[in-house]
Formats: sequence, C-alpha cells, structure tokens
Amino acid sequence: MTHGTLSARVDDQPEPGASRTITCATCRACCCKLEVMLMGEDDVPPELSETDRWGGQIMARLADGWCAALDRNTMRCRIYERRPTVCRDFELAGSDCIAERAGANL
Repeated sequence: MTHGTLSARVDDQPEPGASRTITCATCRACCCKLEVMLMGEDDVPPELSETDRWGGQIMARLADGWCAALDRNTMRCRIYERRPTVCRDFELAGSDCIAERAGANL
C-alpha cells in the first residue's frame, strides 16, 4: 500500500471511460478492519500487537474492530513506516482493496 494515487475501476461493469481515483486518503481505511497476522520480520510497537487464540501474533484491534494503529482523526496509519508486511503487501487499488471497498459501499 502506498500513499500515491492510482486510477482503478471499482466495479465489474463501469461505464465506458469511467474510473475513480483510489488513494489511502479517499478510502476511509477499509483494510484497517481486517485481521493482520504479524510475521517475524515485522517491527510494530508491542502495545499495538496481541496474541490470537492460536498463539499467533496479530495487530491489536479496538472493541469496534478498527486496527489499534489507525489514527481516527485522519483515518491513516499512525505507524505507516513500521506497518506489518501484510499491510505492505495489501495493494492499493488491487483486487482485495476493491473488494473491501465494495463491501463498504465505496
């Protein structure tokens, strides 16, 4: 995920020539409600991680399901430079991103 701007079609049958610009700033942090498994090389602050019921390390989430690293005022990651590998690999405007946006009616 980058903070750049990409143009992507956001539905299967868009009108000819139609596209929307998808950026982290315009998506309302859809991906920040997904469970994020931490890998050995991840370097997130310990207070933002927790152990799941199987003993794995995951990003902590608040009671309402949002990632604990999400800045609620800006809806941007507070640890962007230290974000987990899973977050780095979640491609902005990729198929998973578009699916999450569709689920959020964006």
